[in-house]
Amino acid sequence: MQSAPAIQKLLDELERLPGVGPKSAQRMAYWILNSDRATALRLAQAIVEVKDTVHFCSRCFNYAEDELCEICASSRRDPSAICVVSEPRDIAAIERTAAYSGVYHVLGGALSPMEGIGPDDLRISELMARLASEDVTEVLLATNPNVEGETTAAYLARLIKPLGIKVTRLA
Repeated sequence: MQSAPAIQKLLDELERLPGVGPKSAQRMAYWILNSDRATALRLAQAIVEVKDTVHFCSRCFNYAEDELCEICASSRRDPSAICVVSEPRDIAAIERTAAYSGVYHVLGGALSPMEGIGPDDLRISELMARLASEDVTEVLLATNPNVEGETTAAYLARLIKPLGIKVTRLA
């Protein structure tokens, strides 16, 4: 069935979203079409606003609207413990546990020689600079428990241990 060009364009863009196939894109497109104009505009404005206002924290590379993210800016966080994660979304999962009160460092991925991702492609030098300039006593490695995450954790542990900083691997 051929859709109107504007509908097809919307379907094509929705299908580009991760985890969205043709059926999900169609459900979302028809929901948007059946919504009132104000609802569609709020959705469009929220997308534009997040693209215009959110960037990476200058310290840990989490998402932020100011120079520092809310975690780095908080006086209630323990700056002596840094939890290293692959992506900003990993922080949300750890924060939901309410069991960690330190700060974070986002690498921006994981080592993957098969995909051509090496140490220079991640924010490892920025982590090492933080360890040299901040009073850090423990680094928790919370990379994913897959081959790339384990490789990244092992690489980081080898770099950090000679600094005399405790390195812990989260299960």
